[in-house]
Amino acid sequence: MHLSPLRIQGGRPLGGELAVQPSKNAALPILVASLLSSEPITLHGIPRLSDVYTILELASHVGARHAWTGPNSLTIHTPELLHTDAPYALVSKMRASFIMMGALLGRAGEATVSMPGGCAFGFRPVDQHVKAFRAIGIDVTEDGGNFQASRGANFGGRFVFEMLTVGGTHNAILASVLGEGTHVTLENASIDTDVVDLIGFLNSLGADIRGAGTNTLDIYGVKALRGGEYRVIPDRIEAGTFMLAAAATRSRLTLTDLRPDHVRSLSSKLEEMGVQITEGADSLVVDATRGILRPVDVTTQSYPGFPTDLQPQMSALLATVDGTSIVQDPVYKDRLTHVAELQRMGADIKVSGYTQIIRGARLRGAPVKAADLRAGASLFIAALTADGETVIDGVKYLNRGYENLAARLRSIGADVHQPEVNLASAMD
Repeated sequence: MHLSPLRIQGGRPLGGELAVQPSKNAALPILVASLLSSEPITLHGIPRLSDVYTILELASHVGARHAWTGPNSLTIHTPELLHTDAPYALVSKMRASFIMMGALLGRAGEATVSMPGGCAFGFRPVDQHVKAFRAIGIDVTEDGGNFQASRGANFGGRFVFEMLTVGGTHNAILASVLGEGTHVTLENASIDTDVVDLIGFLNSLGADIRGAGTNTLDIYGVKALRGGEYRVIPDRIEAGTFMLAAAATRSRLTLTDLRPDHVRSLSSKLEEMGVQITEGADSLVVDATRGILRPVDVTTQSYPGFPTDLQPQMSALLATVDGTSIVQDPVYKDRLTHVAELQRMGADIKVSGYTQIIRGARLRGAPVKAADLRAGASLFIAALTADGETVIDGVKYLNRGYENLAARLRSIGADVHQPEVNLASAMD
């Protein structure tokens, strides 16, 4: 189904207050982890995004039942697993769905999962997932794009990730939680906020995972997980996106319902540029009205460094800043689909490998198309600053990460138009 484009009339400052949505990237693995318990679980802070509906479809396929109990709350219950496969038609929509393998292995001891899909900016291998599984006693084979896996009798052991990987850490944790008397150690594990939140959720149900927030995790298997209630953390990538939108429009904006410590790498860069950042306990004020912004150089890193998921949005901001900025993304070297579209709007960006050389320019409205989620975010930031109207196609990608985007942008002063859409029935 084709969704109506987003139409933005640029040049209007933002202002007021905006609540940050719950974290999509934390909610997805927590929803998958819910499959490990046979008891009901109530989750608060689940954003109503197309990726969430995809995961709920997958969960329903394997036997979960769910019911929304509030705007962002739902109860999910999986009394028994009906299937141990994750079909290509669903897995192909989203890379994060590959962690279904860990949950199915943990609950049933076996799983068949297709090669994951998702955003189109480049191939992202799952070799670290597979190597971790094999190191801890899981037999994994691949045939025609389908991975088949089963837990052996001698499950347990140690694995050192060759690189920091959020998804690989998620998958290994999920596969290791259940199994009385087992012990798995993961070294060079991700310390990302989404990994820490997953561990917090699992431990709240009775899991025994030690070392959250460090690069070494010890997972002691337990017989079963109970039900419970849990609230997902706020979305640091959405918070960062709106921080960058405020800076790009030279505005003053208050963000609430967020964790300021989760966005410090971005706050530091914005302060280096001349933006004033004021932190509260669970709020943050971005003030870019106090002077001319300066160019900066940015290199993406794993958390707590500058996130790759904010690289395209940062590039859109820097395209409006006089002077030359250098942006490098060694985390996802092909994350460049936004560049050509920003160039259509007048951005002066040269690309060499995974490096962007950005010289500030006056942006103008143009018809553009998002090819992935964060590229789409960079385009709406650029559109907010541009002269004239920008029409953004590829809205299905924006709907993967930003809930009620048009209405929320209008609430802080943007001139945005898009017909309302029911994501539950409009998934593509």
